[in-house]
Amino acid sequence: MGVRAGLRDRDRRLARRAIASGPVWVRQIAPAVEEAAEHTKLWWAVAGVMAAAGRLRGRTAAAAGVTAMATAELLSSCVAKRLYRRRRPPPEWVPPDDLQDRPDSSSFPSGHAAAAFGFAAAAAPLWPAAGAVSGAAALMVAAQRVHSGAHYPTDVAVGGLIGLAAAGLVRAAPYLLRRHAL
Repeated sequence: MGVRAGLRDRDRRLARRAIASGPVWVRQIAPAVEEAAEHTKLWWAVAGVMAAAGRLRGRTAAAAGVTAMATAELLSSCVAKRLYRRRRPPPEWVPPDDLQDRPDSSSFPSGHAAAAFGFAAAAAPLWPAAGAVSGAAALMVAAQRVHSGAHYPTDVAVGGLIGLAAAGLVRAAPYLLRRHAL
């Protein structure tokens, strides 16, 4: 078995174990986490609270978070999903209640995880406390995406990496623009 086949096999086994398992409290909060993360509602709400409560620091962190979130969404959904088509975990692994809201798009990478990690990673250097809270929420979103059967663990991991890269681009953009403008 090659390295790629071995990784795919481990990814499938881990997904199968993670889907619809775990403590009861996870099943109880998963729908709320999914609803909040849908269409990036959670991150827009967090940005609003940060901007309202944090003065200049909050507005700056919120703007960086939203910019990184949008960049991550663009990279994951409009670029990566079109380059690599992957089916979602098989329906028979997923509880019937969770099948209703499953997207039809490519499973790879997770746009939800990309947006979540992009927002948190961009906000954290500017307002560490808000970044920590956002980071914890991003981890919950990532876990929920696997737990619900919408993604394999590698989909979420690569989505998270795209989000981190988007945050890095947002942080580097002013320096790059200044450097090339002179």
